Amino acid sequence: MVKKIIIGVLIALIAFQFYRPEKNISDDNTYAFTNKYPMSSEVKDIFVVACNDCHSNKTEYPWYANVQPVASFLNHHVEEGKQHFNISTLLKLPIAVQNHKLEETIEMVKEKEMPLESYTYLGLHKGANLTDAQRELIIVWAQAQMDSLKANYPADSLVMKKRKPKA
Repeated sequence: MVKKIIIGVLIALIAFQFYRPEKNISDDNTYAFTNKYPMSSEVKDIFVVACNDCHSNKTEYPWYANVQPVASFLNHHVEEGKQHFNISTLLKLPIAVQNHKLEETIEMVKEKEMPLESYTYLGLHKGANLTDAQRELIIVWAQAQMDSLKANYPADSLVMKKRKPKA
């Protein structure tokens, strides 16, 4: 009985290898925040190493992304990351949302919630283990962008509107 279960699990794992989720490699930057929000080369390098894989339209996939179920896990992780904050499409969003995303960036980096531990543990993505100095660079950059928005837009346009509860 145990032998049949093991064989069944192996067949399922082998069959699962033929399922390939679509990869996040479009690299469409038409609405990328870098088109509006300038950044130093240091900040840009930090974003490339620590943020882009999960928060842009171009993910650099490691070799193990070709093995199931890891490929599906990574695909879900990237899609979820882009849903929360997509560097490549930020400018499509209303200015209040852009301002809010910059505010969230400050909060997440300051509280060391980003990058996720699951992205950096076991020595994976060593460059994404941000130093305090790198975190401060991102925080100062994001705050400068928020200050620029505050100087160039009416205050009420930078505030997220409260959503009405669904009936």
